[in-house]
Amino acid sequence: MSRPRITPLQFIVHLAGGVPAAQMLFALLADRLTANPIQRLEQLTGLTALTFLLLSLACTPAAALSGWQELTRRRKALGNYGFLYAALHVSIFIALDYGLNLNALLRDVGSKRYILLGAAAFLLLIPLASTSFNYWMKRLGKNWKRLHRLVYLISPLVVLHFFLAVKGNPLNLSGNISQPILYAAITSLLLLLRLPPLKKALIQLRTRWLPPVKPA
Repeated sequence: MSRPRITPLQFIVHLAGGVPAAQMLFALLADRLTANPIQRLEQLTGLTALTFLLLSLACTPAAALSGWQELTRRRKALGNYGFLYAALHVSIFIALDYGLNLNALLRDVGSKRYILLGAAAFLLLIPLASTSFNYWMKRLGKNWKRLHRLVYLISPLVVLHFFLAVKGNPLNLSGNISQPILYAAITSLLLLLRLPPLKKALIQLRTRWLPPVKPA
């Protein structure tokens, strides 16, 4: 039985998944982070997690527009990388920022709503990541798709978490809210493009103007 061929897109996705971690590790070892390296690592891992989450959301409309169906087969890997960086983000926040002091963390939840939103988004991501394997796809059947629709709730939660974290802490990205607003706009667009009428319009646009894409 021959091993499945790795496609160029598959290679690019996995390469892209490892590059941010390598860059962060290099910056940490070379002392090239900011004066507050823990906070900077929180920012980088959080932003990377959100980026991969949005890339996974972009696969379906991009496939509908381009006809390149392999894009839909890369959603799972992109989503899993998003979870990986989200787990790093949460681990750094709890272990390094709060020093595993759960009492202090719980005390701050009331005054820092972004912590509560981030925790909710991460907890919702856990069942998606744990059921991303083919075994669970077969075991859950139609319920697998229903479960993974949670991403439509998770992505706005993460964007709101990002916005409140930046707005509530002037040290984060110099208090510049333009970046979370940009991510909010991208998230809104990607969610709108999944609505059946808009998705149908994308497919019609592609079949009218673009040549069919041969499968890899």
